[in-house]
Order: sequence, then structure tokens, then C-alpha cells
Amino acid sequence: MIGNIFLLIIKAIIGFVSHSQAMIADSFNSAGDIFASLMTFIGNKIASVPNDKDHNLGHGKAEYIFSMFISISMIFVSAKLLYDSASTFILGSQLQFSWFLVIVCIITIITKLALFLYTKYAYNKYQSILLEASMKDHRNDCIITTFTLISVLLTLLDIYWFDSIVGIGISIWICYTGVTIFIGSYNVLMDISVDDKTKDLILDIAHSYPEIKEVEDIISTPVGDKYLIFLTICLDGNMSTFESHTLADNLENTVNGLEKIYKTVVHVNPV
Repeated sequence: MIGNIFLLIIKAIIGFVSHSQAMIADSFNSAGDIFASLMTFIGNKIASVPNDKDHNLGHGKAEYIFSMFISISMIFVSAKLLYDSASTFILGSQLQFSWFLVIVCIITIITKLALFLYTKYAYNKYQSILLEASMKDHRNDCIITTFTLISVLLTLLDIYWFDSIVGIGISIWICYTGVTIFIGSYNVLMDISVDDKTKDLILDIAHSYPEIKEVEDIISTPVGDKYLIFLTICLDGNMSTFESHTLADNLENTVNGLEKIYKTVVHVNPV
């Protein structure tokens, strides 16, 4: 948040003074990053609260609620930027070249690269969807600001229209990122099933037990960035209760060892 506040201030000042639509769009992007960082902080705080009697599966879905807030704000910001950039492209740009623009772009690229490496480390450690979104956003910002730098340098050749084109491109990119985050969060909140690859791994584990005659059903529901699995298996009806439950416990423990699994519940049907 401190890094993005710093970038917002220098981008906004230089952008409005020089009338660079690309830099102004970039400053709005930094404002969105501040909001996203705040939502990430609050969302992770809530999501990290352990399960209790009122929330038996914990508070993991808070991440996705707050990521939806981030996505909606990004879509609204992108619409405003798209309108302003398109208007500048049609009516003409008033961009005034300044070496301060070049310096701000270089500072932004270096800062965003550092933030990308930091959030990538944090994401690899905690596997949080909010950190993943933040990591990708920092990476995208490096690319966006590089194009902003190119548009500024092109003004030395009296090419001003590229500045508005970059502004339009940034706004479309922000919108695309927002929609992508929204869809991902919506799917989890609507209890999307576990992916086919993980489902196949679960079936392979179940079929490795010769006592299991059939896997009748696999039902899954998201819990944070992991899944709760309900598995129905068919065993020999003459097997003792102790033997069938021991096998079910072993199967649960094995499936729980998969990366995306939060908890597994196995139901036994006698055949």
C-alpha cells in the first residue's frame, strides 16, 4: 500500500501537469491497486479466522467476497478511463513532453517489479487468491508502464496519438483483469466443483484399493482456496463395520494429502 500510494502521488502530479492521458490512466490504476491492497489485507484477516461453531468450515470464502469488491471497482474505473482516453484521441491530445514523465515511468517499473517479486514469494508461501490477483496485477503494471514510457518518448517525434491509444489499452486491460477476477470469485461463491485433474487423482486413489467395488459419487464444494470432498464408495456387504471404516479412514487421509483438498468425508455403501 505504501508503494502504491507513492506511485499514485507522483503519477497523478506529473500526469495532470503534462496532460499525459496514459500517465493519468496509470495513476488511476495505482489508486485501484491501493484499494485492492486494502481489500486483500481485510479479506485475508477475516479468511484466516479458524472455524467455529457458527462457521464449521472456517471463513475462507471471505477472500472471494473481497476479491469481488476489487473486481467491481476495477471495472468502474476502467469505464471512466476508457471514456477519457477515447475523448482525448478524438478531440486531440495536449500532452507536453517532460523528462519527469520518463523518470516517473522508470521509477514505476522498478517499484512494480519489486512488488511483483515480493507478492510472488508471498503467494507461493500462502496460496491466497487475493495475493495471486495482486501478483498478476503488479506484473501487468510493469508491462503497462513500459507502454506508457514508449508513448512519452514518441512525443519527441511529434507522435501524440499513441498516448491516447495507450490510455485506451490500459483501461481495457484493467476491465479484462476485473472481469477475470469477478468470474473466478463468482464461481467459488457459487460452489464450483473441483477441477477434473484433481477429481481424476481422487478416483485413481480410490481405485487403488482392491476392496472398493465402485465409486458411486464425488461431490465437492470450495473452502477458501481448497475443496471439501464427499466421496461415496461401495464395499463388500459382508465386510465388518470395523474393516470398512478403517478403509474409509485410510482413503480420507490419503485424499487429504492432495494439494487442493481441505477435508474428505467418505460414505460407505454395502453391496
